[in-house]
Amino acid sequence: MSDGYLFVLLSLQARHLAVRQATIAGNVANANTQNYKTRDVTPFSQVLARTSLEMTTTEKARTAEPDAGPTGRAMPTRDNWDVLESASGVSLEQEMLKASEVSRDHILNINIGKAFDRMLKLATKS
Repeated sequence: MSDGYLFVLLSLQARHLAVRQATIAGNVANANTQNYKTRDVTPFSQVLARTSLEMTTTEKARTAEPDAGPTGRAMPTRDNWDVLESASGVSLEQEMLKASEVSRDHILNINIGKAFDRMLKLATKS
């Protein structure tokens, strides 16, 4: 977790959630638009999988692989998330469920950031 890596990851997820929320809002706003296709963004887990994220370690004995060493890679920043389109019309119920999921994920993101911040402050307190 060197250089506030968790904070970078939380920031990327927060931006992803903001883009997803805006996409969902656009779907709801266009629910009555003829021939409008529902849109959504690529799930964050897939975006994260494309970054080649690997665990950073301080000791070889702490990894599952005996020869694995520190690999600390910087997270690339992405402001333009891939948008997926479906052929179906807008289902307001589905969009509300997605909006609720985004809200839940955002609250979890904030709480993880707060907890990590408290842990850092306690660890560095003299």
